[in-house]
Amino acid sequence: MTVHFPFQNSYSALPDSFFARVAPTPVAAPRLIKLNRPLAVQLGLDPDVLETPEGAEILAGKTVPAGADPIAMAYAGHQFGQFVPQLGDGRAVLLGEVIDKDGIRRDIQLKGSGPTPFSRRGDGRAALGPVLREYIVSEAMFALGIPTTRSLAAVVTGEHVIRETALPGAVLTRVASSHIRVGTFQFFAVRRDTDAIRRLADHVIARHYPELLGAARPYHALLSGVVARQADLVARWLLVGFIHGVMNTDNSSISGETIDYGPCAFMDSYNPAQVFSSIDEMGRYAYANQPRIALWNLTRLAECLLPLFSDDQEKAVADAQDILGAFSETFSDAYQAGLRKKVGLFTERDGDDALIQDLLDAMAKNQADFTLTFRKLGDAAGNPAADDARAQFMDPAAFDEWARRWHERTALEPQSAAERQAAMHAVNPIFIPRNHRIEAVIQAAVNDNNYAPFEKLVKVLAKPFDDQPDYAAYADPPLPDQRVLQTFCGT
Repeated sequence: MTVHFPFQNSYSALPDSFFARVAPTPVAAPRLIKLNRPLAVQLGLDPDVLETPEGAEILAGKTVPAGADPIAMAYAGHQFGQFVPQLGDGRAVLLGEVIDKDGIRRDIQLKGSGPTPFSRRGDGRAALGPVLREYIVSEAMFALGIPTTRSLAAVVTGEHVIRETALPGAVLTRVASSHIRVGTFQFFAVRRDTDAIRRLADHVIARHYPELLGAARPYHALLSGVVARQADLVARWLLVGFIHGVMNTDNSSISGETIDYGPCAFMDSYNPAQVFSSIDEMGRYAYANQPRIALWNLTRLAECLLPLFSDDQEKAVADAQDILGAFSETFSDAYQAGLRKKVGLFTERDGDDALIQDLLDAMAKNQADFTLTFRKLGDAAGNPAADDARAQFMDPAAFDEWARRWHERTALEPQSAAERQAAMHAVNPIFIPRNHRIEAVIQAAVNDNNYAPFEKLVKVLAKPFDDQPDYAAYADPPLPDQRVLQTFCGT
């Protein structure tokens, strides 16, 4: 059987300065760990064929399929606030683009497929652990309804990579609406290549914002569109307790998808200052800092677009500032609306924001589990006698005082108790990719070649809002000796 990818490539048709043409480096003995069969079908691919040895060779980069035009994309970026003028895909190769069942163009990229001209002396490979982490978390984010890159497949290569020790090598096949980043624009801006910036902006508009093609000021409208998508995306992150961990401009997607799952993590106990990433020593990308950093990144994008706004620098800056000024309100509206849904409020009244903030403050003071507090609050909405939310607090009396006010407020809503509970359960997951669960999956795979825990966790996380009694333990927070205090990039 022949593996057929219906490639229709557009990015590789751009000028050569946008990328380097490079093929994946063949590996010794590729073996498929996991194929995302529903995603394969969505992309117009045959999952049965992809699961053959021939398919595994393609998904590992050992064989390049017909119609592919493999490239490593060029970009720059601010990394923890420090600008690096050339980064690029140092361990990833974009095989090409396909049009999915919904008519949406999707990149198919191999991550961990060997060195490229942008590798900066790196080996271009990926270890098994980070590949499994990205597969688990990206697919969990998709199930939670959050815009994200996705994982089509994970394979082991039959080779080892050297990090602190020798680890099994692996390749992730990643799918995105594109891999264009704020850093892609910065790559050309630092080189003062205005023609390339315009060419890139036109490509982005056609691909991600086609409704702007007839706009009177398309580049202004493009910045406005990216601002709106990023504001909404970060609000969604906060509403599920997600911490990206490395919000560099080269990890900020122009399409508004979550991209580059390195030391990412979900909070257990609610803590606005929570940091997991081992390289975020100053807490730049802490949970509550993410909206501010998103705006900082968008400001860097605006700087790149200024030459397209106007020849009058002062006017261009003023226009950009006006557009960036919409971020805070857009984010706040999305975040507050999401919080109201999480606590079962479907109309707006004075005092609602303060009521919700009081809950968050009490959760932080009492080390309440973020996910379970909101989920169990839904149970209490349907049955006021339910006290599982109360049990999340070190001082249950702190919850009691707040709950009394909450019940008084929800009594003013038109929904029945059952309707409120159903609506709250639809937005408050019970299952998230807990850090200790991910680490257990990685250890089983790396140390024992056992992928059963990985398969089970992926299965549970595919239905994050369903109770799934057989897997109830997967909702539990970690015991003290199971807590994961740091997460790592794995590059």
